[in-house]
Amino acid sequence: METLTGAGVSPGAGYGAAFLLRVTIPEPPAGARHDGDPVAETARAEAALARVAAMLGERGAACGGEAEEVLRAQALMARDPALSAEVAGLVDAGVAAERAVYDAFLRFRDELAEGDGYVAERVADLDDVRDRVIAELTGVPMPGLPGEAGAPYVLVAHDLSPADTATLSREVVAAFVTERGGPTSHTAILARAMGVPAVVACAGATGLVNGTMVLVDGTSGVVTLAPGEEEVRSRLADAGAAAEPAAVTGPGRTADGHRVPLLANIGGPHEVAAALENGAEGVGLYRTEFLFLEREEPPSLEEQVEVYREVLAAFPGAPVVVRVLDAGADKPLPFLRPTAPEPNPALGERGIRLFRVYPDILTTQLEALARAAEGTTARLQVMAPMISTPDEAAWFTALARDAGLADAGVMIEVPAAALRAADLAERTGFFSVGTNDLSQYTFAADRQFPSLSPFQTPWHPALLDLVALTAKAGLPTGICGEAAADPAMACVLVGLGATTLSMTPTAVPWTRTALARHTTSDCHAAATAARRAVTPEDARRAALAHLPGLPAS
Repeated sequence: METLTGAGVSPGAGYGAAFLLRVTIPEPPAGARHDGDPVAETARAEAALARVAAMLGERGAACGGEAEEVLRAQALMARDPALSAEVAGLVDAGVAAERAVYDAFLRFRDELAEGDGYVAERVADLDDVRDRVIAELTGVPMPGLPGEAGAPYVLVAHDLSPADTATLSREVVAAFVTERGGPTSHTAILARAMGVPAVVACAGATGLVNGTMVLVDGTSGVVTLAPGEEEVRSRLADAGAAAEPAAVTGPGRTADGHRVPLLANIGGPHEVAAALENGAEGVGLYRTEFLFLEREEPPSLEEQVEVYREVLAAFPGAPVVVRVLDAGADKPLPFLRPTAPEPNPALGERGIRLFRVYPDILTTQLEALARAAEGTTARLQVMAPMISTPDEAAWFTALARDAGLADAGVMIEVPAAALRAADLAERTGFFSVGTNDLSQYTFAADRQFPSLSPFQTPWHPALLDLVALTAKAGLPTGICGEAAADPAMACVLVGLGATTLSMTPTAVPWTRTALARHTTSDCHAAATAARRAVTPEDARRAALAHLPGLPAS
């Protein structure tokens, strides 16, 4: 059987006829001119931008959860005043509205790519907004998805827009396969949130013929073309047996009773319901930056207290690990500016480094968290992002404890922090490993750059070594990157010494079931075998040899 291979980013298996989505909005003719009324032409362009922004916002609100955050960010692109000014300037020079939009987006895209800011890491999203605006101006309909297909199909595309992806469901789409993207692309994020198997960075996917029956393994990244009936039955049965939500209930634990609390990654109160529905035992990563985005001023103390309390109240007696504002690089905020221009923001003043410049933002947030915890029984823990040195760990921990937050820890996202974890352990209370950023900095590979997506797999033995070194330092060590959403990797992480696992809510049942079917000895053996391997592929195969019951390919 012929196969294609990409990066598996949402676990499970899906089978169906391939439907190729080809988004081709024609480029407006170069040199296109308007009829001489720049005011009316500018108004036409601004109206199209506003309609697209409104559509994205409405669609996001209807979907809720992570989709709402993703589409809200896209709507912000359409409302960007600098882009609107660029369009207006081109129209004033006589350029037709649709061509002005095309050229403005192109210039904006190139400038942002150089700066490596938030939109620069979402170029595909920016292109989608551009195409939607041009479609509005020219009357060309955006290519759509099939309506009543009769049976779930496998959606294949060069890339998928968040606006289209967010409206789909497992009842409509059996799986996603895209040629672009990586583990942290919006396609991957939304697929995991929906519980739909997905493979990204799959070379040759758009060469498939419409209607070809394909079997997609969202764990291993293997896409099988025209598989036999027995192969389909076996793979789907394996996937169902490994992750049927009702198969295993209760707290996370291995087959021999070792407790591993399974927590949820959330971005705010709107994601609490999904965490509870999927049996999360608390929150392992509360990304508070979503409260700060799209604002010219930081939220007030009172507003922060109200939002944080809503989350804490939903988890009585359970852990809620809050990451303080993680700004900079891919999340620039108007009221938090680096002290100097940054040629490479990912290596600049982000995370804890910005708080050293703006300490009042941090002290206000810590005060808000302390007040929000009053009257609740949630076990509030706070942690700082982008810690590199023992001094930074000590500074944050002292500030948190001064605010009345006794349980303070730090994130391990930088190799230096993992290498000197023993020193950090003397100055703080717990560790939380962010595998996405740790991969990015370990391999010097931008996690949003499609051609570098192979570096983003957590199966790299070098990354596993850093996780093991962190856990060896002796503090409670959680995993809050999306690595724990892979059932096999979850077992390996437990074998490396992870004490809690946090992931997108829909992945919790998969991980709970995988752990329940393997002993701590299995997990230790799998982790040891994976670290002895040389390549990520060999590491996964070596680990699976010690994890019976999980798909081997």
